[in-house]
Amino acid sequence: MKGNRKIKFIIPIIAIFVPGLLFTPKTIAGSFGAEIFCTMRDGGNDHESSWQAAYSYIKKQKGGFFKTSPKQAAGQIIETVVRERDEFSYCVEYLDQLHPDRKLQLENNRKEKKRKQKELLQEKESKDDSEETFDRYSY
Repeated sequence: MKGNRKIKFIIPIIAIFVPGLLFTPKTIAGSFGAEIFCTMRDGGNDHESSWQAAYSYIKKQKGGFFKTSPKQAAGQIIETVVRERDEFSYCVEYLDQLHPDRKLQLENNRKEKKRKQKELLQEKESKDDSEETFDRYSY
């Protein structure tokens, strides 16, 4: 009887995970996502519109419980382009924009944060100066 319970528990779990292992929509979605990205870039579109089109397609095709992150989608596109070099040889030059320079991003974020802090400090100082009153009897 206990063995029967275990089988009843295991069968639904297998039914959930096996189709995902046998059929790999992730690979197909990544492949066609790379095709969308590369074709749009080669056609003269900017990076952002090409990336959004490819990423939305990959997200839509994957399905399932978990969403595809932008990093995962970019990785899938890069894997496809590298794996199928002959087919996507024209697209290699656009791959660097999928993973931008992280040091440059961090530096820009730091500069932006310092600029905002300066603005807040200047606003506070100007507010303090405007609140000062003149007392004609203080010597």
